Amino acid sequence: MGVSMDPNSILIEKILSKQKAGGYWGEPGNFYVYTKYKGTVWTVILLAELGASAEDQRIRDACEFLLIWSQHRESGGFAFHGAAETGGEADTIIPCLTGNMVYSLIRLGRFEDPRVQKGIEWITRYLRFDDAECKSPRGFPYQSEHCWGRHTCMNGVVTALRALAEIPAQHRSPQVRDTILQAVEFILIHRLFLRSHDSSQVANPYWLKLGWPRMANIDILEMLSILQKLGVQEERMVPALEKLVAMRGGDGFWLNQNAKEGRMQVRVEREGEPSPHITQMAISVLNFNSEFFPGRRA
Repeated sequence: MGVSMDPNSILIEKILSKQKAGGYWGEPGNFYVYTKYKGTVWTVILLAELGASAEDQRIRDACEFLLIWSQHRESGGFAFHGAAETGGEADTIIPCLTGNMVYSLIRLGRFEDPRVQKGIEWITRYLRFDDAECKSPRGFPYQSEHCWGRHTCMNGVVTALRALAEIPAQHRSPQVRDTILQAVEFILIHRLFLRSHDSSQVANPYWLKLGWPRMANIDILEMLSILQKLGVQEERMVPALEKLVAMRGGDGFWLNQNAKEGRMQVRVEREGEPSPHITQMAISVLNFNSEFFPGRRA
C-alpha cells in the first residue's frame, strides 16, 4: 500500500508543480500584482501557512526569488514592484507586504538570513501606531497616505505583529519586544474591531468576516490568534471573543466567509462552507481565553 499524504502536503505539491524555473509563479516581474492571489508573493504566503518544508529546494528557490526581487536592498522593506538587478523599488514598499514576507520567510526557515533580519529591523524602525491624533510623517517610507496617514493602517500593524510573534521569544531584541508591545496596544485600544475614539462603532466590517488563508486581509480571529501566541489575555479582547462565539454555527463549525476560491494556485477551502482551519483556530483561541472569559470554553 502507498503512503497516504495529509491534505496540506497534497496542496503543497500541487502548488510546487506549477513553479517556474527560478522559483516564481506566473511572470517574474508580476510577483505581487499577477492575477492576485496567484503571484509569487501570495503563493509563498500560502505555502508558509500550509507548513511547507524549509528543506525543499523549491521552497528555498521561491524565498530567494522574493529576497532578490521584492526586498529593498538598502532599508530591508518589501516592495510590490522590483527587479532582479535592483531589488524592490523604494516608493512601493508597504508595511503589510513587509510583515507578510518576514512572517513567511521565518516560517520557511530563513530567520537567520541577514536579509530577513534586515526586514525585521525595517518593521521595528519604521512601523507607526498613529491614531488620528497627530500629523503623519513625511519622506521615506511614508509616501502612501493609504498605509500611513493620520491613522496607521491596521493591516500593516497586524501583519507586522504576526511576523514579530513568529520570532522565538529568546531571539527577540529589545526593539522587537518594544514594537510588539506598541502593536498589541494599538490593536487593543480598538478592541480589535471597533473605533478607538468611539467604541460603539465598528471600524471595519470586513474584520468580522472570517477567512482562511488570510493573505492581504485581516480579521478578528487572526488578531486573537496572534495575541494568543504572545500570551496576551486582556478584558479589551472580550467584544471580539463575543463576536467569535456568535459566529459559530449550530454544527459547531465556523464558516469560511473569505476563501478566495478560484483566485489562488489551488483551492484550499470553499466559500461559505464550514472551515476546519478556522474552526480549529477559533476553538484554540476560546479555550486559551476561557479563564477570564468564563462560560465560553469551546
